[in-house]
Amino acid sequence: MKPQTPDPKTPHPAAAPASPCMGSAAARRTLDSRTLFAGTDEVVITHGAETYRLRLTRQNRLILTK
Repeated sequence: MKPQTPDPKTPHPAAAPASPCMGSAAARRTLDSRTLFAGTDEVVITHGAETYRLRLTRQNRLILTK
């Protein structure tokens, strides 16, 4: 069964606020990829001194590269 592609016109809920308790399941913050990409196909993520690129492919898959 093929997963459904989200409709960009459909409103989606905002991300839940992160919990101050790190390491638990409750501390995980959920971001909708449509919000993260905001109409683009690539975002840059900085982690400490490192830079990563998160790309959205034509097949609607995600690729994270350093």
